[in-house]
Amino acid sequence: MRFLLPLLAATSLSTAAISDRQADEIGRRIWKNECAGTISGLTSWNSGEEFPSLGIAHFIWYPAGKRGPFEESFPGLARFLKARGESVADWMLGPCPWASRGEFCAELKGPRLSALRQLLARTVPLQARFAAGRLDAALPKMLAAAAPGDRPAVEENFRRVAAEPLGYYALMDYVNFKGEGTSLTERYAGAGWGLLQVLAGMRTTGPALPAFVRSADAALALRVKNSPPSRNEAQWLPGWRNRLQTYLP
Repeated sequence: MRFLLPLLAATSLSTAAISDRQADEIGRRIWKNECAGTISGLTSWNSGEEFPSLGIAHFIWYPAGKRGPFEESFPGLARFLKARGESVADWMLGPCPWASRGEFCAELKGPRLSALRQLLARTVPLQARFAAGRLDAALPKMLAAAAPGDRPAVEENFRRVAAEPLGYYALMDYVNFKGEGTSLTERYAGAGWGLLQVLAGMRTTGPALPAFVRSADAALALRVKNSPPSRNEAQWLPGWRNRLQTYLP
């Protein structure tokens, strides 16, 4: 698929800057990244995780009464879809109704998860716009959280990456993939792996997208090194690296 976004000034980056066609293209790329573009992959609960991952960007949904270190995003997506006229069942607007992975997997072919997959399969462009909304707010959050000495490089690298034809997709995909990097709970051994850490780890000269990919690879490799052994995160690193390669022309 040939995919080129117009060059956008970082100050004008917004969901409004994406055409319907671009939203569909970005959404399908993210869907392929997360779950090989399959309908079944739109509703998954990975072994060793405490939550299901739903939709094209595997938005997190915590069970009732449970929370974890990663930012929950599916409830916001459900409200976003409902506000844009989609038929969203009431149970999709509350906490995750499955208390465990076992309960979830037992109902994979049941009516609720079947209805959820149907909703997610028909709303790919809207999910992409929801994901883009997170990027809209990312730069101010990252600059507020960054060490003062890192702020110029973070802002400059954000703008450099955004100016590349695939840059908006790369920034949007990564921030929904691994977060802004501003949450202190999203750290292992004090080191984060979000967009903030990737931008801060880049040089401010030379080709932007290759530097972005190299910095992201280093951040993710460090995450795996520092991760709890029980999570076996090394199993995911090859797939994460394959995903990073989609950012390059």
